[in-house]
Amino acid sequence: MTTFLDLGVSPSICEALRYQGIEEPTPVQEAAIPAVRAGKDCIVQAQTGTGKTLAFLLPVMEKIKTRADNVQALVVTPTRELAIQIAKVAKIIGEASDIRTLAIYGGQDIERQKLRLQRGPQIIIGTPGRLLDHIRRHTIDLSQVNKIVLDEADEMLHLGFIEDVEVLLKETAGDRQLLLFSATMPDRVRALSAQFMRAPQNIKVAGDHVTLDNIEQIIIDSTEETKIDQLSELINKENPYLMMVFCHTKQRAHMVTMALAARGYLVDELHGDMSQSQRALVLRRFRKAELQILCTTDIAARGLDIEGITHVVNYDIPQNEEWYIHRIGRTGRAGSRGKAITFVNARQYDILRKIEAGIKNRIQKAHSEHHKKHEKKQKQMLEKIRAEREAEKKKHSKPLSKYANRKGSGHKGRNPRSRRQQPQPGKRVTNIGHRSNRGRH
Repeated sequence: MTTFLDLGVSPSICEALRYQGIEEPTPVQEAAIPAVRAGKDCIVQAQTGTGKTLAFLLPVMEKIKTRADNVQALVVTPTRELAIQIAKVAKIIGEASDIRTLAIYGGQDIERQKLRLQRGPQIIIGTPGRLLDHIRRHTIDLSQVNKIVLDEADEMLHLGFIEDVEVLLKETAGDRQLLLFSATMPDRVRALSAQFMRAPQNIKVAGDHVTLDNIEQIIIDSTEETKIDQLSELINKENPYLMMVFCHTKQRAHMVTMALAARGYLVDELHGDMSQSQRALVLRRFRKAELQILCTTDIAARGLDIEGITHVVNYDIPQNEEWYIHRIGRTGRAGSRGKAITFVNARQYDILRKIEAGIKNRIQKAHSEHHKKHEKKQKQMLEKIRAEREAEKKKHSKPLSKYANRKGSGHKGRNPRSRRQQPQPGKRVTNIGHRSNRGRH
Protein backbone atom coordinates (compact mmCIF):
# COMPACT_ATOMS: atom_id res chain seq x y z
CA MET A 1 0.00 0.00 0.00
CA THR A 2 1.44 3.38 -1.07
CA THR A 3 1.55 6.14 1.56
CA PHE A 4 2.12 9.89 1.32
CA LEU A 5 5.59 9.37 2.80
CA ASP A 6 6.38 7.01 -0.08
CA LEU A 7 5.40 9.80 -2.50
CA GLY A 8 7.90 12.19 -0.89
CA VAL A 9 5.51 14.23 1.25
CA SER A 10 7.15 15.59 4.41
CA PRO A 11 6.24 14.02 7.80
CA SER A 12 4.79 17.30 9.11
CA ILE A 13 2.35 17.55 6.20
CA CYS A 14 1.51 13.83 6.51
CA GLU A 15 0.63 14.43 10.16
CA ALA A 16 -1.60 17.36 9.19
CA LEU A 17 -3.35 15.18 6.61
CA ARG A 18 -3.79 12.38 9.14
CA TYR A 19 -5.38 14.87 11.55
CA GLN A 20 -7.89 15.66 8.77
CA GLY A 21 -8.64 11.95 8.33
CA ILE A 22 -6.62 11.57 5.11
CA GLU A 23 -4.19 8.64 5.38
CA GLU A 24 -3.95 7.04 1.92
CA PRO A 25 -3.40 8.78 -1.42
CA THR A 26 -6.02 8.43 -4.15
CA PRO A 27 -5.09 7.10 -7.62
CA VAL A 28 -4.78 10.59 -9.12
CA GLN A 29 -2.51 11.66 -6.25
CA GLU A 30 -0.32 8.56 -6.70
CA ALA A 31 0.02 9.32 -10.42
CA ALA A 32 0.41 13.12 -10.28
CA ILE A 33 2.55 13.83 -7.20
CA PRO A 34 5.77 12.13 -8.46
CA ALA A 35 5.47 13.79 -11.89
CA VAL A 36 4.89 17.25 -10.40
CA ARG A 37 7.76 16.79 -7.93
CA ALA A 38 10.00 15.93 -10.89
CA GLY A 39 9.36 19.41 -12.30
CA LYS A 40 7.49 18.30 -15.43
CA ASP A 41 4.63 20.16 -17.08
CA CYS A 42 1.55 18.00 -16.57
CA ILE A 43 -1.96 17.66 -17.96
CA VAL A 44 -3.95 15.75 -15.34
CA GLN A 45 -7.45 14.48 -16.00
CA ALA A 46 -9.48 12.67 -13.34
CA GLN A 47 -13.12 12.52 -12.41
CA THR A 48 -14.66 14.83 -9.84
CA GLY A 49 -14.20 14.07 -6.18
CA THR A 50 -10.92 12.13 -6.59
CA GLY A 51 -8.61 14.51 -4.73
CA LYS A 52 -7.13 16.66 -7.49
CA THR A 53 -6.63 19.59 -5.09
CA LEU A 54 -4.15 17.70 -2.93
CA ALA A 55 -2.60 16.20 -6.07
CA PHE A 56 -1.18 19.62 -6.99
CA LEU A 57 -0.94 21.34 -3.58
CA LEU A 58 1.22 18.70 -1.89
CA PRO A 59 4.06 18.56 -4.46
CA VAL A 60 3.96 22.33 -5.02
CA MET A 61 4.30 23.01 -1.28
CA GLU A 62 7.23 20.61 -1.03
CA LYS A 63 9.11 22.90 -3.46
CA ILE A 64 8.41 26.16 -1.62
CA LYS A 65 11.38 27.93 -0.04
CA THR A 66 9.99 28.90 3.34
CA ARG A 67 12.67 31.50 4.10
CA ALA A 68 11.89 33.58 0.99
CA ASP A 69 9.20 36.25 1.22
CA ASN A 70 8.28 36.36 -2.48
CA VAL A 71 5.40 34.66 -4.28
CA GLN A 72 6.66 31.32 -5.63
CA ALA A 73 3.49 29.48 -6.73
CA LEU A 74 0.21 30.58 -8.27
CA VAL A 75 -3.09 28.65 -8.44
CA VAL A 76 -5.65 30.15 -10.82
CA THR A 77 -9.33 29.15 -10.69
CA PRO A 78 -12.37 30.27 -12.72
CA THR A 79 -14.66 31.04 -9.74
CA ARG A 80 -14.40 32.67 -6.35
CA GLU A 81 -16.00 29.73 -4.58
CA LEU A 82 -13.37 27.34 -5.90
CA ALA A 83 -10.57 29.76 -4.92
CA ILE A 84 -11.95 29.94 -1.37
CA GLN A 85 -12.22 26.17 -1.15
CA ILE A 86 -8.64 25.57 -2.33
CA ALA A 87 -7.37 28.33 -0.03
CA LYS A 88 -8.88 26.56 3.01
CA VAL A 89 -7.06 23.33 2.15
CA ALA A 90 -3.82 25.22 1.42
CA LYS A 91 -4.03 27.02 4.77
CA ILE A 92 -4.29 23.74 6.70
CA ILE A 93 -1.27 22.25 4.93
CA GLY A 94 0.64 25.55 4.96
CA GLU A 95 0.36 25.93 8.74
CA ALA A 96 2.01 22.52 9.15
CA SER A 97 5.00 23.55 7.01
CA ASP A 98 5.29 27.33 7.74
CA ILE A 99 4.09 28.31 4.26
CA ARG A 100 2.05 31.48 3.92
CA THR A 101 -0.93 31.34 1.56
CA LEU A 102 -3.37 34.00 0.37
CA ALA A 103 -6.64 33.93 -1.56
CA ILE A 104 -7.30 36.81 -3.96
CA TYR A 105 -10.67 37.12 -5.71
CA GLY A 106 -13.31 39.66 -6.59
CA GLY A 107 -15.90 40.85 -4.13
CA GLN A 108 -13.30 41.55 -1.43
CA ASP A 109 -11.94 44.92 -0.30
CA ILE A 110 -8.92 45.45 -2.54
CA GLU A 111 -7.18 47.68 0.03
CA ARG A 112 -7.29 44.87 2.57
CA GLN A 113 -5.82 42.53 -0.05
CA LYS A 114 -2.97 45.01 -0.60
CA LEU A 115 -2.08 44.87 3.10
CA ARG A 116 -2.08 41.06 3.07
CA LEU A 117 0.14 41.03 -0.01
CA GLN A 118 2.71 43.10 1.88
CA ARG A 119 3.11 40.25 4.39
CA GLY A 120 4.86 38.17 1.75
CA PRO A 121 2.64 35.21 0.87
CA GLN A 122 4.47 32.36 -0.87
CA ILE A 123 1.42 30.79 -2.55
CA ILE A 124 -1.45 32.77 -4.04
CA ILE A 125 -4.80 31.25 -5.02
CA GLY A 126 -6.95 33.60 -7.08
CA THR A 127 -9.26 34.35 -9.97
CA PRO A 128 -7.92 35.93 -13.19
CA GLY A 129 -9.83 39.20 -12.97
CA ARG A 130 -8.64 40.22 -9.51
CA LEU A 131 -5.07 39.01 -10.16
CA LEU A 132 -4.89 41.20 -13.27
CA ASP A 133 -6.30 44.10 -11.27
CA HIS A 134 -3.39 43.83 -8.81
CA ILE A 135 -0.89 43.52 -11.67
CA ARG A 136 -2.16 46.79 -13.19
CA ARG A 137 -1.93 48.49 -9.78
CA HIS A 138 1.62 47.09 -9.34
CA THR A 139 0.64 45.66 -5.96
CA ILE A 140 1.66 42.09 -6.79
CA ASP A 141 4.93 40.73 -8.20
CA LEU A 142 4.77 37.39 -10.04
CA SER A 143 8.24 37.54 -11.59
CA GLN A 144 9.59 34.86 -9.21
CA VAL A 145 6.62 32.50 -9.68
CA ASN A 146 7.85 29.28 -11.30
CA LYS A 147 4.95 26.94 -10.46
CA ILE A 148 1.52 27.72 -11.97
CA VAL A 149 -1.60 25.58 -11.60
CA LEU A 150 -4.69 26.09 -13.75
CA ASP A 151 -7.49 24.34 -11.91
CA GLU A 152 -10.52 23.49 -14.06
CA ALA A 153 -8.16 23.99 -17.00
CA ASP A 154 -10.79 23.34 -19.66
CA GLU A 155 -12.60 26.46 -18.47
CA MET A 156 -9.42 28.49 -17.91
CA LEU A 157 -8.31 27.92 -21.50
CA HIS A 158 -11.76 28.71 -22.88
CA LEU A 159 -12.27 31.82 -25.00
CA GLY A 160 -13.48 33.83 -22.01
CA PHE A 161 -10.27 33.36 -19.99
CA ILE A 162 -7.54 32.59 -22.49
CA GLU A 163 -6.38 36.21 -22.90
CA ASP A 164 -6.21 36.71 -19.13
CA VAL A 165 -4.20 33.51 -18.76
CA GLU A 166 -1.73 34.68 -21.42
CA VAL A 167 -1.17 37.96 -19.54
CA LEU A 168 -0.65 36.14 -16.24
CA LEU A 169 1.84 33.71 -17.75
CA LYS A 170 3.87 36.57 -19.23
CA GLU A 171 4.25 38.00 -15.72
CA THR A 172 5.76 34.78 -14.33
CA ALA A 173 9.30 33.37 -14.53
CA GLY A 174 10.56 31.99 -17.83
CA ASP A 175 11.45 28.58 -16.33
CA ARG A 176 7.94 28.08 -14.98
CA GLN A 177 6.30 24.70 -14.48
CA LEU A 178 2.69 24.69 -15.75
CA LEU A 179 0.11 22.23 -14.41
CA LEU A 180 -3.38 21.72 -15.85
CA PHE A 181 -5.98 19.89 -13.75
CA SER A 182 -9.58 19.15 -14.73
CA ALA A 183 -12.27 16.46 -14.89
CA THR A 184 -12.67 17.00 -18.63
CA MET A 185 -9.92 17.83 -21.11
CA PRO A 186 -11.29 18.34 -24.64
CA ASP A 187 -8.98 18.05 -27.64
CA ARG A 188 -9.20 21.78 -28.31
CA VAL A 189 -7.81 22.47 -24.83
CA ARG A 190 -4.96 19.98 -25.30
CA ALA A 191 -4.08 21.63 -28.62
CA LEU A 192 -4.23 25.09 -27.08
CA SER A 193 -2.07 24.07 -24.12
CA ALA A 194 0.79 23.14 -26.48
CA GLN A 195 1.70 26.81 -26.90
CA PHE A 196 2.14 27.26 -23.14
CA MET A 197 3.74 23.95 -22.10
CA ARG A 198 7.00 22.14 -22.77
CA ALA A 199 6.67 18.39 -23.47
CA PRO A 200 3.76 17.97 -21.06
CA GLN A 201 3.18 14.64 -19.38
CA ASN A 202 -0.40 13.41 -19.80
CA ILE A 203 -1.85 11.76 -16.71
CA LYS A 204 -5.30 10.27 -17.13
CA VAL A 205 -7.02 8.39 -14.34
CA ALA A 206 -10.04 6.06 -14.78
CA GLY A 207 -9.64 5.16 -18.45
CA ASP A 208 -10.19 7.14 -21.61
CA HIS A 209 -13.17 9.07 -20.32
CA VAL A 210 -14.63 10.34 -17.10
CA THR A 211 -16.46 7.61 -15.18
CA LEU A 212 -19.53 8.39 -13.15
CA ASP A 213 -20.08 4.95 -11.69
CA ASN A 214 -21.28 6.20 -8.30
CA ILE A 215 -24.01 8.36 -9.82
CA GLU A 216 -27.39 7.02 -10.91
CA GLN A 217 -28.39 9.05 -13.98
CA ILE A 218 -31.95 9.38 -15.24
CA ILE A 219 -33.87 11.70 -17.56
CA ILE A 220 -37.46 12.87 -17.23
CA ASP A 221 -39.58 14.12 -20.11
CA SER A 222 -41.00 17.53 -19.29
CA THR A 223 -42.38 20.77 -20.63
CA GLU A 224 -41.87 24.32 -19.40
CA GLU A 225 -45.38 24.34 -17.97
CA THR A 226 -44.88 21.18 -15.87
CA LYS A 227 -41.27 21.51 -14.73
CA ILE A 228 -41.98 23.09 -11.34
CA ASP A 229 -44.67 20.52 -10.56
CA GLN A 230 -42.36 17.68 -11.61
CA LEU A 231 -39.52 19.09 -9.52
CA SER A 232 -41.80 19.34 -6.46
CA GLU A 233 -43.02 15.79 -7.04
CA LEU A 234 -39.40 14.64 -7.32
CA ILE A 235 -38.42 16.32 -4.04
CA ASN A 236 -41.37 14.77 -2.23
CA LYS A 237 -40.62 11.32 -3.63
CA GLU A 238 -36.82 11.30 -3.21
CA ASN A 239 -36.62 13.32 0.02
CA PRO A 240 -33.00 14.39 -0.64
CA TYR A 241 -30.63 15.32 2.15
CA LEU A 242 -29.06 18.07 0.01
CA MET A 243 -30.07 18.84 -3.58
CA MET A 244 -28.54 21.20 -6.16
CA VAL A 245 -30.79 22.46 -8.97
CA PHE A 246 -28.88 23.88 -11.97
CA CYS A 247 -30.40 26.53 -14.24
CA HIS A 248 -29.03 28.30 -17.32
CA THR A 249 -29.49 31.88 -16.14
CA LYS A 250 -29.63 33.94 -12.97
CA GLN A 251 -33.26 34.82 -13.67
CA ARG A 252 -34.22 31.16 -13.97
CA ALA A 253 -32.44 30.30 -10.71
CA HIS A 254 -34.29 33.11 -8.96
CA MET A 255 -37.64 32.06 -10.46
CA VAL A 256 -37.23 28.41 -9.40
CA THR A 257 -36.13 29.50 -5.92
CA MET A 258 -39.20 31.68 -5.44
CA ALA A 259 -41.53 28.97 -6.76
CA LEU A 260 -40.11 26.33 -4.41
CA ALA A 261 -40.05 28.72 -1.44
CA ALA A 262 -43.73 29.48 -2.03
CA ARG A 263 -44.41 25.74 -1.70
CA GLY A 264 -42.66 25.57 1.65
CA TYR A 265 -39.25 24.07 0.78
CA LEU A 266 -36.00 25.15 2.48
CA VAL A 267 -34.37 26.68 -0.60
CA ASP A 268 -32.03 29.51 -1.57
CA GLU A 269 -30.28 30.75 -4.72
CA LEU A 270 -26.65 31.19 -5.77
CA HIS A 271 -25.56 33.20 -8.83
CA GLY A 272 -23.30 35.97 -10.06
CA ASP A 273 -25.64 38.87 -9.22
CA MET A 274 -25.16 38.24 -5.50
CA SER A 275 -22.39 39.89 -3.49
CA GLN A 276 -19.51 37.78 -2.23
CA SER A 277 -20.77 37.96 1.36
CA GLN A 278 -24.23 36.78 0.26
CA ARG A 279 -22.75 33.90 -1.73
CA ALA A 280 -20.52 32.86 1.17
CA LEU A 281 -23.50 32.93 3.56
CA VAL A 282 -25.65 30.79 1.26
CA LEU A 283 -22.88 28.22 0.81
CA ARG A 284 -22.25 28.14 4.56
CA ARG A 285 -25.93 27.47 5.26
CA PHE A 286 -26.04 24.80 2.56
CA ARG A 287 -22.94 23.05 3.94
CA LYS A 288 -24.54 22.99 7.39
CA ALA A 289 -27.77 21.55 5.89
CA GLU A 290 -29.76 24.59 7.03
CA LEU A 291 -30.96 24.58 3.43
CA GLN A 292 -32.21 21.46 1.67
CA ILE A 293 -32.18 22.81 -1.90
CA LEU A 294 -29.76 25.18 -3.66
CA CYS A 295 -30.85 26.65 -7.00
CA THR A 296 -27.77 27.85 -8.85
CA THR A 297 -26.17 28.65 -12.16
CA ASP A 298 -23.00 27.01 -13.48
CA ILE A 299 -20.80 29.02 -11.09
CA ALA A 300 -21.34 26.15 -8.61
CA ALA A 301 -20.70 23.41 -11.20
CA ARG A 302 -16.91 23.37 -10.93
CA GLY A 303 -14.73 22.20 -8.10
CA LEU A 304 -17.07 22.79 -5.17
CA ASP A 305 -16.80 19.95 -2.67
CA ILE A 306 -19.85 19.99 -0.40
CA GLU A 307 -20.34 16.88 1.69
CA GLY A 308 -23.81 15.34 1.73
CA ILE A 309 -25.16 16.30 -1.70
CA THR A 310 -27.35 13.32 -2.59
CA HIS A 311 -29.16 14.69 -5.65
CA VAL A 312 -28.38 16.97 -8.59
CA VAL A 313 -31.14 18.19 -10.89
CA ASN A 314 -30.50 19.71 -14.32
CA TYR A 315 -33.58 21.91 -14.45
CA ASP A 316 -32.17 23.22 -17.74
CA ILE A 317 -30.18 20.65 -19.72
CA PRO A 318 -26.47 21.59 -20.11
CA GLN A 319 -25.28 22.42 -23.62
CA ASN A 320 -22.52 19.78 -23.78
CA GLU A 321 -21.10 16.78 -21.97
CA GLU A 322 -18.38 18.83 -20.24
CA TRP A 323 -20.84 20.92 -18.27
CA TYR A 324 -23.01 17.86 -17.68
CA ILE A 325 -20.08 16.03 -16.09
CA HIS A 326 -19.11 19.01 -13.94
CA ARG A 327 -22.69 19.57 -12.79
CA ILE A 328 -23.55 16.03 -11.77
CA GLY A 329 -20.06 15.62 -10.31
CA ARG A 330 -21.22 17.60 -7.27
CA THR A 331 -22.78 14.35 -6.01
CA GLY A 332 -21.36 10.83 -5.77
CA ARG A 333 -18.03 12.15 -4.47
CA ALA A 334 -15.35 10.26 -2.55
CA GLY A 335 -17.02 6.88 -3.02
CA SER A 336 -20.52 7.90 -1.90
CA ARG A 337 -23.63 7.28 -4.00
CA GLY A 338 -25.56 10.03 -5.76
CA LYS A 339 -28.42 10.60 -8.17
CA ALA A 340 -28.58 12.98 -11.15
CA ILE A 341 -31.90 13.88 -12.81
CA THR A 342 -32.13 15.83 -16.06
CA PHE A 343 -35.33 17.39 -17.40
CA VAL A 344 -35.58 17.09 -21.20
CA ASN A 345 -38.25 18.38 -23.57
CA ALA A 346 -39.02 17.10 -27.06
CA ARG A 347 -36.68 19.62 -28.75
CA GLN A 348 -33.64 18.80 -26.64
CA TYR A 349 -33.05 15.15 -27.51
CA ASP A 350 -30.28 16.05 -29.97
CA ILE A 351 -28.37 17.70 -27.08
CA LEU A 352 -29.06 14.65 -24.93
CA ARG A 353 -27.63 12.31 -27.57
CA LYS A 354 -24.42 14.40 -27.74
CA ILE A 355 -24.09 14.21 -23.95
CA GLU A 356 -24.59 10.44 -24.02
CA ALA A 357 -21.95 10.14 -26.74
CA GLY A 358 -19.54 12.23 -24.67
CA ILE A 359 -19.92 10.16 -21.49
CA LYS A 360 -20.17 6.93 -23.54
CA ASN A 361 -23.27 5.84 -21.71
CA ARG A 362 -27.03 5.68 -22.31
CA ILE A 363 -29.02 7.57 -19.70
CA GLN A 364 -32.05 5.76 -18.36
CA LYS A 365 -35.47 7.38 -18.83
CA ALA A 366 -37.81 7.66 -15.86
CA HIS A 367 -41.40 8.81 -15.73
CA SER A 368 -43.38 10.83 -13.23
CA GLU A 369 -46.22 9.34 -11.18
CA HIS A 370 -48.72 11.22 -13.34
CA HIS A 371 -47.23 9.63 -16.46
CA LYS A 372 -47.33 6.16 -14.88
CA LYS A 373 -50.99 6.59 -13.93
CA HIS A 374 -51.75 7.75 -17.46
CA GLU A 375 -49.98 4.70 -18.94
CA LYS A 376 -51.86 2.36 -16.58
CA LYS A 377 -55.19 3.91 -17.55
CA GLN A 378 -54.35 3.56 -21.25
CA LYS A 379 -53.43 -0.09 -20.77
CA GLN A 380 -56.73 -0.80 -19.01
CA MET A 381 -58.67 0.89 -21.82
CA LEU A 382 -56.85 -1.19 -24.48
CA GLU A 383 -57.58 -4.41 -22.61
CA LYS A 384 -61.26 -3.46 -22.36
CA ILE A 385 -61.44 -2.69 -26.10
CA ARG A 386 -59.79 -6.03 -26.96
CA ALA A 387 -62.23 -7.91 -24.72
CA GLU A 388 -65.23 -6.17 -26.32
CA ARG A 389 -63.96 -6.94 -29.82
CA GLU A 390 -63.39 -10.59 -28.94
CA ALA A 391 -66.91 -10.89 -27.51
CA GLU A 392 -68.38 -9.25 -30.63
CA LYS A 393 -66.40 -11.61 -32.85
CA LYS A 394 -67.69 -14.69 -31.01
CA LYS A 395 -71.25 -13.37 -31.15
CA HIS A 396 -71.25 -13.09 -34.97
CA SER A 397 -69.23 -16.20 -35.76
CA LYS A 398 -70.90 -18.82 -38.06
CA PRO A 399 -71.78 -22.32 -36.77
CA LEU A 400 -69.35 -25.05 -37.66
CA SER A 401 -70.20 -27.74 -40.24
CA LYS A 402 -70.42 -31.47 -39.67
CA TYR A 403 -66.80 -31.80 -40.65
CA ALA A 404 -65.83 -29.40 -37.89
CA ASN A 405 -67.89 -31.41 -35.40
CA ARG A 406 -66.21 -34.64 -36.52
CA LYS A 407 -62.61 -33.39 -37.02
CA GLY A 408 -62.41 -30.59 -34.45
CA SER A 409 -62.81 -26.81 -34.45
CA GLY A 410 -59.48 -26.34 -36.20
CA HIS A 411 -60.91 -27.99 -39.31
CA LYS A 412 -63.23 -24.98 -39.97
CA GLY A 413 -65.64 -27.10 -42.07
CA ARG A 414 -63.33 -27.85 -45.01
CA ASN A 415 -63.35 -31.30 -46.64
CA PRO A 416 -60.06 -32.01 -48.41
CA ARG A 417 -61.51 -35.23 -49.96
CA SER A 418 -64.11 -33.35 -51.96
CA ARG A 419 -63.67 -33.67 -55.77
CA ARG A 420 -65.34 -30.36 -56.36
CA GLN A 421 -63.00 -27.81 -57.86
CA GLN A 422 -61.85 -25.34 -55.25
CA PRO A 423 -62.78 -21.79 -56.27
CA GLN A 424 -59.99 -19.37 -56.94
CA PRO A 425 -60.06 -16.09 -55.08
CA GLY A 426 -62.31 -13.60 -56.83
CA LYS A 427 -63.59 -16.14 -59.41
CA ARG A 428 -67.04 -17.72 -59.39
CA VAL A 429 -67.03 -21.40 -60.33
CA THR A 430 -70.14 -23.15 -61.82
CA ASN A 431 -70.83 -26.42 -63.65
CA ILE A 432 -72.62 -24.85 -66.59
CA GLY A 433 -69.73 -25.28 -68.95
CA HIS A 434 -69.23 -28.89 -67.80
CA ARG A 435 -72.81 -29.86 -68.58
CA SER A 436 -72.78 -28.19 -72.00
CA ASN A 437 -69.58 -29.95 -72.93
CA ARG A 438 -70.97 -33.30 -71.84
CA GLY A 439 -74.17 -32.79 -73.84
CA ARG A 440 -72.27 -32.27 -77.11
CA HIS A 441 -70.56 -35.61 -76.86
